[in-house]
Amino acid sequence: MTRTAQEVLADAVRGLAPAEGANRLVPRIAAGEAPREVFAAFALEQHRIITSDRRSFAHLAGRAAGDPAAARFFESLAQGEDLALPLLDPLALACGLDEEALRDHEPRPACQAYPSYVAWLALNAEPVDVAVALTANFAAWGGYCATVGAALREHYRFDNPACGFFDFFAGPAPEVEERSVEAVEAGLANGRLSEPLAHRYGRLLQAYELMFWDGLAVR
Repeated sequence: MTRTAQEVLADAVRGLAPAEGANRLVPRIAAGEAPREVFAAFALEQHRIITSDRRSFAHLAGRAAGDPAAARFFESLAQGEDLALPLLDPLALACGLDEEALRDHEPRPACQAYPSYVAWLALNAEPVDVAVALTANFAAWGGYCATVGAALREHYRFDNPACGFFDFFAGPAPEVEERSVEAVEAGLANGRLSEPLAHRYGRLLQAYELMFWDGLAVR
């Protein structure tokens, strides 16, 4: 029986979901137990991650030029990074960071493993396989952002602008979801999709995602 794109994506989201308790930092944030310094580290690291991922997504869109559906998916992601980057500014300001702090920050290896792997995928992986892996990862990332955004307001008294970055990724993204389905539909039709590879990439993305959160707390 032929699988649908929706089934492929649902299986990836479900099968690659992090185990309960795998993220050790977000529950501490949700309970108001994490130090405020964590959010400064988050802003500093994400500034580099967003910039790197934006280039990686643009490169994937270019590599997928012969597959318009996949190209549109990655173009949407690159545009989303353009929207997300300025939303870090109010968070950085609320954490007492300035341009000098952003410029002079020495990135933490554990936090930068994720964008480094996304860059590897941009160079080496079949774009539609990356689309499946990223869709699974975004489901986890969106849940983390929703939890952190709520906790920042409740426990840390951050205002709405300072929480805007988390709200952006926690909210629904129907256009991206639609283009993900279209990319996978095309991948199924043209035989380019490899679910085993997509799940391998997704498993590693989820692991690097957890390394990012763990890395924020290490000092």
